[in-house]
Amino acid sequence: MQTLRTRVRQVSPEAPAAAAVAEAAAVLAGKGLVGFPTESYYGLGADAREASAVRRVFEVKGRPGSKPLLLLVDSLAMLESLVETIPSEARALMERHWPGPLTVVLRARPTVPSAVTAGTGTVGIRIPGHPVALALVRALGAPVTAPSANPSGAPPPRTARDVVDLFEGKIELVLDAGRTAGGPPSTVVDATVVPPTILRAGAVTL
Repeated sequence: MQTLRTRVRQVSPEAPAAAAVAEAAAVLAGKGLVGFPTESYYGLGADAREASAVRRVFEVKGRPGSKPLLLLVDSLAMLESLVETIPSEARALMERHWPGPLTVVLRARPTVPSAVTAGTGTVGIRIPGHPVALALVRALGAPVTAPSANPSGAPPPRTARDVVDLFEGKIELVLDAGRTAGGPPSTVVDATVVPPTILRAGAVTL
């Protein structure tokens, strides 16, 4: 059996090289996993359309299957392909805070894998503010999972080296854009109710 080796590609945090991002997108398209930087910590990416890749995220992290995964998109058009409707209250939040650390929970289309939604029928989505994360989603042309790149319950990683130490031989690639800012994670808002309700406090305050 071939042993998986985790590769690391250095990228600029402001202007990541297209070749490195394309390599990472190819890994995702092949149902592999990629560590990548976000505004706060490194995330663990899979092609959200591929149920088998999504299941690997849960396996690698030791994440309970009852916890939904948050997704990154690159546009409202990509968002609309994933959700049933976008209420006006949700659109107002998106216009004010996207790209950025605000995750909006909406009713998922049936085409979204149940592994992503954990059977809730809803999905949390945001457009990331980090250039590398956004470039990765754009290169794949599809939504990318974005839980923190650490075993469940462990501190979230701020460097690519941390991700490799945690997941060497378990994921295919890490995009190394240096140390991330840390701090609060994205704020999660349930926009399936009126008025929208904060489910997780985070970088965007009430």
